[in-house]
Amino acid sequence: MKLRVLIFWHAFFWVSAILFFMFVGSHNTRYTSEHILINWGLYGIINVSLFYLNFLVLIPRFLTKKQYGLYILVLLASVFAYGAIKYGIGLIFEKDILTHISRSGKIAVTTFVPYFIETLFVSFVFLFLSFVLKLGVAWVINERIQRDLENQRLSAELAFLKSQINPHFLFNSLNSIYSLAYQKSDTTPDAILKLSEIMRYMLYESNDNKVDLSKELQYLQNFIELQKIRLGNKAYIDFKIEGKVTNQKIVPLLLIAFIENAFKHGIANDTLSPIRILITVDASQLHFYIQNKKHTNNKDSVGGIGLANVKRRLDLLYPGQYNLDIRDHLGTYTCELSLIL
Repeated sequence: MKLRVLIFWHAFFWVSAILFFMFVGSHNTRYTSEHILINWGLYGIINVSLFYLNFLVLIPRFLTKKQYGLYILVLLASVFAYGAIKYGIGLIFEKDILTHISRSGKIAVTTFVPYFIETLFVSFVFLFLSFVLKLGVAWVINERIQRDLENQRLSAELAFLKSQINPHFLFNSLNSIYSLAYQKSDTTPDAILKLSEIMRYMLYESNDNKVDLSKELQYLQNFIELQKIRLGNKAYIDFKIEGKVTNQKIVPLLLIAFIENAFKHGIANDTLSPIRILITVDASQLHFYIQNKKHTNNKDSVGGIGLANVKRRLDLLYPGQYNLDIRDHLGTYTCELSLIL
């Protein structure tokens, strides 16, 4: 909150409170107008100044630095000084402030000690309010700092998880294109072109928190086409998108790990058991299904980012908004992801 706005609301609160008590006091026939102005107006301003002395000066200067003894000493001295100031004002306006009717019915003047004891309670009420407000403000600030630190930590973690995707994918893709070039395959230029399109998306269009679902699906299609080029006529992939893709948004590079794992650990050249990928979309949900026949000998010696990366990203970016079902059977591997977009 800006300082000007903060000062305005503080001033508005105290002026309203003082005017309210002056208004209430004006209905009491025992009080003269001078008594109301001094007791509620002038003394109200003095009590508010004691509030801010403790709030802005004493607590930050002594209490937050754990100088407890000095804080109590200065606080008591301030209370005594304010009590003396109030009594001095009372002496000036003795008739309206210090004069009262005793139990015997005689007119009496309040001396310093009983008057100071009476004002002491009022002073400590304002000091207590300032202490409570300071604790409340400190708690809010601390919570905000902790929340900002947590957000920074999560952002750093997400950036790290995402940074693991690009090098891993690029490494595998370059290996595939190297194999094609080594075999002097005619499809090498097409593979390089597909890789260029994929890298353009990963480098320039996937930096936002969320991207158009249509672009993410096009990225997956390009990846699959690249794998088909790598595998030649022996690749069998059943890839379908059902539903209407319009303005839906999704976290980028979220689904690629499932598809990459299917090609890396699965069998893609079996006509009877192709890699099956089905993406169903509606206005606010996405259902992703992938199944592949397992190939026990097809292992990546370098390793990959794995599904742990994907699960962690889902936990951070879609908390309570997804359901991931992984079924690792003897011969097949199936993943289903339901996601609220």
